[in-house]
Amino acid sequence: MTADDVLSVLTLLRKAGADVWIAGGWGIDALLGAQTRPHRDLDLLHRADQEPRVIEALSGAGFAETLDWRPVRFVLARPTGAEIDLHPLSFSPDGSALQSSLDPERPYAYPAECFTTGTIGDTTVRCISAGQQVLFHQGYEPADRDRHDMARLREKFGITTHF
Repeated sequence: MTADDVLSVLTLLRKAGADVWIAGGWGIDALLGAQTRPHRDLDLLHRADQEPRVIEALSGAGFAETLDWRPVRFVLARPTGAEIDLHPLSFSPDGSALQSSLDPERPYAYPAECFTTGTIGDTTVRCISAGQQVLFHQGYEPADRDRHDMARLREKFGITTHF
């Protein structure tokens, strides 16, 4: 997934009236203001109540569902291999949000202040904060790309990561 692909997807979703925030590797690169590695997919957080318009917009652009772990996450992909990993969020009036987890008693929490902006190329994009990225990268065995991403966050923001 290239920077141009990401910006095209964001433009498509903005035109559809869908609010999304970048997480994962592209979200980290947005915080850093530069692409630091190749990306196989794009992680997007979206408002759960806007999911129908997200799916409609992406389906119209050639994406089809390839994985369904709702309500935690689902994946849409193009035949060319471009993948978008979608994470539905339920927002509270204070701007914080919850994402379901595999353990219904322990949803993922997103405080209002974690929603921020970064840049891809010369474009300002919505993403999640460095601290929230660390939390987003917990609960699974990290790959080399995850270790790379956490190292970049430590270097740029001086934060502690768990790997």
